[in-house]
Amino acid sequence: MSTIYIMEAANLFCGDHDPTASKHLTLTELQLPALQEMYQDHHAGGSRVQIEVAVGIQKLEPTFKLAGWDPDLLTRFGLGSSRASVFTAYGVVRDKRTGVAHEAKAIMEGRLGKVEADTFQRGEMMGHGYAINEVMHYELWFADREKLYWDFYSTDWRLDGVSQNDDERRLLRIPTTG
Repeated sequence: MSTIYIMEAANLFCGDHDPTASKHLTLTELQLPALQEMYQDHHAGGSRVQIEVAVGIQKLEPTFKLAGWDPDLLTRFGLGSSRASVFTAYGVVRDKRTGVAHEAKAIMEGRLGKVEADTFQRGEMMGHGYAINEVMHYELWFADREKLYWDFYSTDWRLDGVSQNDDERRLLRIPTTG
């Protein structure tokens, strides 16, 4: 049966599940990374028509915006921070047909690579935009079901819990991590 799912609310933890890392009071925007394939144009010598061939997936770049200043989050920025951080986003997604609320969850491991202050304007709330770069791990869950999983180090890519590249990893003798 057809339905429509609407995101009603979101929260972001910068530093995994540390309750003090919750941004629920200041989060104003959250953009999960775009999923976009990369293509290479190919025009075969014996063909009249050029085609494009999928050759991979573009890097993942999630962003978010917080109202006001967040001095603690600034300490996670850039080269001064030697390790990646885990960012966990939670969303309330409501099934408009049944009224049931579902959890959406995104787990992203990367570096806080951009902090951009809004222009200060008297009488307006100034905020900051942030970008997570060098993403090495990404999971997307909906209603307790893994929808997408990617990990750079294990090279695993799963959709709906099913590996999309087991054959490739097996042929290249890349060990699986279970």
